[in-house]
Amino acid sequence: MADGGKMVCVTGASGYVASWIVKLLLIRGYTVRATVRDPSDAKKTEHLLALEGAKERLKLFKADLLEESSFEQAIEGCDAVFHTASPVSLTVTDHQIELIDPAVKGTLNVLNTCAKVSSVKRVIVTSSMAAVLFRVPPLGPNDSVDESCFSDPNFCTENKLWYALSKTLAEDEAWRFAKEKGLDLVVINPGLVLGPLLKPSLTFSVNVIVDLITGKDNFINKNFRLVDVRDVALAHIKAFETPSANGRYIIEGPVVTINDIEKILREFFPDLNLVNKNEASEIIPVIYKLCVEKVKSLGIEFTPTETTIRDTILSLKEKCLV
Repeated sequence: MADGGKMVCVTGASGYVASWIVKLLLIRGYTVRATVRDPSDAKKTEHLLALEGAKERLKLFKADLLEESSFEQAIEGCDAVFHTASPVSLTVTDHQIELIDPAVKGTLNVLNTCAKVSSVKRVIVTSSMAAVLFRVPPLGPNDSVDESCFSDPNFCTENKLWYALSKTLAEDEAWRFAKEKGLDLVVINPGLVLGPLLKPSLTFSVNVIVDLITGKDNFINKNFRLVDVRDVALAHIKAFETPSANGRYIIEGPVVTINDIEKILREFFPDLNLVNKNEASEIIPVIYKLCVEKVKSLGIEFTPTETTIRDTILSLKEKCLV
């Protein structure tokens, strides 16, 4: 038990990563105030209320990213705030309304409240590798990526990378605000997050595996860097519990190809009707080198990719999502 007895707030608590942050916080003895858009929506809250320790130490609060001061009640009296709430989508009708406003204004609303609440010692914001990787000139195989790399908003706009733009602008604003107000801010930048689901519905990232199983997408010549949802959640908590933690933390695993993933699926689940595709004639080279020493310094040990993929599938089967 690291910091039992402390009270913390998790925004967007019904989300994929956020649910795991809540679960691990409860296991570690924290009292958690969780914000959701609609506390009466059982589909969004049941999995949280079922967590070990939830009855005694979890309280749900209604909050909306675009409503100023809507997080005040939840954050009042908390030692730390984990701000994970932000829309994730690659297909939007209006990127400004659906992605950018909630990401940027929502982050500023939460940080603004944190700056006013004297009990808040540190704010941990969930960003993304999308706020790291998109720049001019594009990353090449010999380029090293670390915490000093930021995506270029102009590049994202020109290439209509709206999700990347939303995460980049939100993170830029967060750093600007934190500097201005003297707020102790730490940012976590995960890659493609996989691993078991606590929530009952699919997430954008886990869909990659579902599409592979159902043959919905043609993934030939694709490669991924995966990171386990449990590692990402723990990194958030360690970023609060480690006094010296500061700045950004990239958390992303080694490269796996679609062929690697298929191999794992067939090994563990021979009964799955994987759609036979021609072996990829040539795997696209990895586009950058990665330094994850900083997040390892928090005491994060990466879950093996095979374990992550296997646990993702077991969880999908258990929730009847495949």
